[in-house]
Amino acid sequence: MVLGLLLARAGVEVTVLEKHGDFLRDFRGDTVHPSTLALLDELGLAQRFARLPQRRVSTVQLPLGPDRSLVTVGNIGALPGPFNYIAMVPQWDLLDLLADEARREPSWSVRMSTEATGFLMERGRVAGVRYRTSDGRTGELAATLTVACDGRGSLARSLPELGLRSFACPMDAWWFRLPRRDGDPHGLVGGVGDRLLAAMIDRGDYWQCAALIPKGADAERRAAGLASFMDNFTAAAPWLADRVPALSSWDEVKLLDVRLDRLSRWHRPGLLCIGDAAHAMSPVFGIGINLAVEDAVAAARHLVGPLSAGAVGLGDVRAVQRRRWPTTALTQALQRFAHRRVIGPVLAGDPPFGNPRRAQRAAELLTTSRWLNRVPAYFLAYGALRERPPAASLR
Repeated sequence: MVLGLLLARAGVEVTVLEKHGDFLRDFRGDTVHPSTLALLDELGLAQRFARLPQRRVSTVQLPLGPDRSLVTVGNIGALPGPFNYIAMVPQWDLLDLLADEARREPSWSVRMSTEATGFLMERGRVAGVRYRTSDGRTGELAATLTVACDGRGSLARSLPELGLRSFACPMDAWWFRLPRRDGDPHGLVGGVGDRLLAAMIDRGDYWQCAALIPKGADAERRAAGLASFMDNFTAAAPWLADRVPALSSWDEVKLLDVRLDRLSRWHRPGLLCIGDAAHAMSPVFGIGINLAVEDAVAAARHLVGPLSAGAVGLGDVRAVQRRRWPTTALTQALQRFAHRRVIGPVLAGDPPFGNPRRAQRAAELLTTSRWLNRVPAYFLAYGALRERPPAASLR
């Protein structure tokens, strides 16, 4: 949606295919970080975005004290404004806003309930897609450039020449909701239990909760019973103990199969992959949606000229990967470090960083060093590299 909007504003003809009939999917990336907020402001959409139902959070708290008391390890509110917070907005509201804005452009169109099912090939070049609608109709759509934005299940990932590389993940995630009460902590809050990590996202009147469990343990943990899980979860977050009756069925607990991978090549002639189609991110740091948006901005800046001229060469799509690769690799390296040194050990029943003293020293450094405390806050807010939209897309 972001890439389509930026290109359409620059006069490029764009068609977006969306396989669902609407955008109503729960437990998706709802964290809109300062990098995306700043982009919306540049596009003149900040006021419309501010009217969407949202919860603004600015702190990350983890149980790092000797008594497992909550300690602020990242304070985005301490960064310069005006966008020194994370906006928790249902993703469907953000997508609707972008689609409504894009509909103002005569060169933009969206086809809902339309799924890409294969690539059109012409002399070794991707020349568009074949598609199928929800009522069974099929067709073909020719394109100067096809951009795969269809996530980690992308059609493009079946192309062996793109070279998918996967990294080990020690965990899967359970997502569910619990009521929020006056007097609860604010912001993003973590917790540590017995072979379980908890993360709670402040959504105003409820907590969007994640429980990290060992990879592949979903069936085994469910078989142990919902009561056993809630006992373990509330041991990690004792202040939620009075909310246990609110979760009445496993049907309310959704499994996320956590993956971490990336394509060696994000492109071939006529094709470009961005976002999770190019690099599936771990939920660690909660920045996947914002990396995808930054990919879109960089792609628009590099491609608006060639697309306006009607010809996109291999060097044009290669330039997008060159621009975004270092940020992607660095972010995934940090996620792998967190998997290896923190999440993996805790889920195996061991202390993070190898021993409790080392973990305590890390906590003290984060909380006593003003510089170190701002580093995770800035990284959460803006990532490793900020992207600027093409001038032709600004109004």
